[in-house]
Amino acid sequence: MVVAPLLRAVIMGPPGSGKGTISARITKHFGVKHLSSGDLLRDNMQKKTEVGILAKSYIDQGRLIPDDIMTQLMLNELKGLDQYNWLLDGFPRTVAQAEALDKECHIDTVIDLDVPFETIKYRLTARWIHPASGRVYNIEFSPPKVQGIDDITGEPLVQRDDDKPGTVIKRLQAYDAQTKPVLEYYR
Repeated sequence: MVVAPLLRAVIMGPPGSGKGTISARITKHFGVKHLSSGDLLRDNMQKKTEVGILAKSYIDQGRLIPDDIMTQLMLNELKGLDQYNWLLDGFPRTVAQAEALDKECHIDTVIDLDVPFETIKYRLTARWIHPASGRVYNIEFSPPKVQGIDDITGEPLVQRDDDKPGTVIKRLQAYDAQTKPVLEYYR
């Protein structure tokens, strides 16, 4: 019996470029496991873990999480996916993170979502979520039936702190400075 090689892929793009949406489609159509650094961080923040509290302090300032913290968090999660095809979303974001990942596994492909920052700023500042389910609404192109209310539960929607205009600009600037070299690294 021949065993097919495992696929190791990374999807890259600025916050709000559509990585989650595209990743969901890839996961559905190709049966790969999806590991989102943002989802993992939000889960840790919601559970108020040590990493979550630390991460929130950086995010609230519009800064990216330091390499050592992100690398340890993501590599620990990847240990449970060693027998699966997977797609990483939001990691690595720096060359140091990419080098640490390379020491653990070979990356087969990198998908880069190149979206103008003005488009992203517009998308993110119009984004509202239902915290319990993660359902996402956009007041411009996929609004809830009733403004500020989840369509299914009737519960209030919230805007994530990292989707507020001042924080969005800081996040995009940090992404641009730290992550573009990662694309060159993988080229």
